[in-house]
Amino acid sequence: MKLPLFFCMFSAGIFSFASHSAPFSSEFKQFKDIYQQQLGSTQDCKTSELNTFKVCSSALKNDGNAPFILHHNKVTDKVVVLFHGLSDSPFFLRSIAAPLYQQGFNVVVALLPGHGQKEADMDMQDANLADRWRQHVNKVMTLSTGLAEQVYIGGFSTGGALAVEYSLQHPGSVKGIMLFSGALALSSTVESLANVWGVQWLTKLIDGEYQTIGRNPYKYPSVARFAALELLEVIFSVRQLLEQGNQLDVPLFSAHSEADATTLISGVKNLMAINKGPNTFFPLAEDLDVCHADVVINQQQLKDMQFDDSNMVDIMPCDVPKANPKHKEMLKSLQQFMAIH
Repeated sequence: MKLPLFFCMFSAGIFSFASHSAPFSSEFKQFKDIYQQQLGSTQDCKTSELNTFKVCSSALKNDGNAPFILHHNKVTDKVVVLFHGLSDSPFFLRSIAAPLYQQGFNVVVALLPGHGQKEADMDMQDANLADRWRQHVNKVMTLSTGLAEQVYIGGFSTGGALAVEYSLQHPGSVKGIMLFSGALALSSTVESLANVWGVQWLTKLIDGEYQTIGRNPYKYPSVARFAALELLEVIFSVRQLLEQGNQLDVPLFSAHSEADATTLISGVKNLMAINKGPNTFFPLAEDLDVCHADVVINQQQLKDMQFDDSNMVDIMPCDVPKANPKHKEMLKSLQQFMAIH
């Protein structure tokens, strides 16, 4: 039977639209499966955004803590994979991901194990937490290869340390690295604690029952001391890999505050000194007094955060979040980096 021409055209249009509307069905399924396993369940998000694939869960504090993919419905030249820092969530990388997406790239923002959850006590005292982070990075990086021809990796604080470690362990797998307050060196006092006998038991005791609900809906009220030791394991691993002769030879972008008392700027400077690839450094002058966690925050994020600073006493300099005054300039430098490399 010969079908009418308009029916053939209509049918072709349906299949064409279906194919175009879900070009990354396999990658999206893998992304969702990762968090189904990690969080125990997933659910529809309360709101949807154009060209955004987000995985929400009842285990998360809210949808703002959820991992997401910004996509162009097609394979792009470059994909950027970003990992957040210790105690926070993908929310803090929104202002980094958006301009990269607007530049024409697909962007993946992951959620590290133990983060963004209503209950995180067991995770933040898990002796295998660092290895779980690494396994998570591997899985997300693997699925991201289907989103673009070239893969870039980056992260904020702990996410930056994991990005560097992955790049050293998988030479040739990434086209470039981007770091924001990269956690590659902590104070000598903190680093020396890792060698103290029984320190893991002691940190668990001090942490007590880990609290996840606080003044910031997208961040835990404090950094778990035990989890900080897991970060140190990653930092020491990076140093060991470099000492063993593993080389870094990729374009590297780094934004770091000279006033950062949490992760020392010397860590990223040392990395840039031995990187055989080109470096783009965006230092934030010490007199700007930008705190560690504020490097990635812009005014819109600060507004969306709705940080509750009522009834605060004995406020320390970095207790209340502030927007990075050089955020726009930092993003411009990042976009130039991506355009060149």
